[in-house]
Amino acid sequence: MSKEVWVKADWSEPWEERKKFITSALEAGAEAVIVPNEDVEKTRKLGNIETISKSEESDFFLREASNVEEVEDAISKSQKSDKKSVLLVEVSGKEMEKAAARAGNQVDYLIMIAQDWKVIPLENLIAELQTTHAQLFTGVKNAREAKTAVETLEVGADGVLLDPKIGGIEEIRKTREVLEELGQEKFELVCGKITKIETAGMGDRVCVDTASLMKVGEGMLVGSQSNGLFLVHSETLESEYVEARPFRVNAGAVHAYIRAPGGKTRYLSELESGDKILIVNSEGGASAATVGRVKIEKRPMLLIEAEYEKRKIKTLLQNAETINLVNKNGDPISISDLEVGDEILINLQEGGRHFGVQVEETLLER
Repeated sequence: MSKEVWVKADWSEPWEERKKFITSALEAGAEAVIVPNEDVEKTRKLGNIETISKSEESDFFLREASNVEEVEDAISKSQKSDKKSVLLVEVSGKEMEKAAARAGNQVDYLIMIAQDWKVIPLENLIAELQTTHAQLFTGVKNAREAKTAVETLEVGADGVLLDPKIGGIEEIRKTREVLEELGQEKFELVCGKITKIETAGMGDRVCVDTASLMKVGEGMLVGSQSNGLFLVHSETLESEYVEARPFRVNAGAVHAYIRAPGGKTRYLSELESGDKILIVNSEGGASAATVGRVKIEKRPMLLIEAEYEKRKIKTLLQNAETINLVNKNGDPISISDLEVGDEILINLQEGGRHFGVQVEETLLER
């Protein structure tokens, strides 16, 4: 699951100074900023980012607590408000830690601030809040602390509140990059042997264009069966027929599954601009990408079947030499050159899918 980065920018410095940090937060892809009340509208004019303040005009309403009484007061007021509630708690001892845990049952977001950044209080709150609805954030000053926070107890905090005042603007980008790297998924890819290649008539095929540029060896996991997907290569290769389109994967027929973040699959037919899918490389590393455009057109199709340890999987791809799978060496191989007996990279999983979510059940797909 991806971890969020919020940026603290509510210091007493002039707006022009704070503006530099808010702009950097926007450019780095941070999800929210804490700003003074008077900066809410000015921040919105800079770009689309959630605002957090003590003003009712902000997206999230912020309350702060440095003692038990203030925590209890914040809990009481949060229950009477329709606004998403954020409680920032300075955890200075065990009593404040317990009070913060109680608040986790009532507020939407709980930010733990510990003097000199302590790991133990965070571990305790992660354990206490696992069954509550509150999202747990912790205050950090740099990317190194952020990495520790989201890895604590393997579960980690749901996000971090970065105070970049000391570390500087560049720390915002570093923190976002560290969390994105930690959030990358990993797939086991095995070599499936091609057992069948045959024409499959006309069908509606889907090109998935992303807002990211892919490299050689990267593509998307696609297939007709949820428990077995092919690594379909991106159009990063130029040919005498078409120019390279490294943002695109000609992914296959509309009925096929494609892997999305968070262990989910989507049907190719339901993808649209703004959706998230996974870009996967030949080593199995995966990162999320945003769908920019989906092109569905009627084209001649080819049935591809592969086998691994007596398990057979299939997919339908457009019958064109510009479509590639990935061979056992991690190199693209055109389906026009593909032969029975060739080995290509596939991903296998157990169980089935229910609305795109993996479930443990007996399922037969042919």
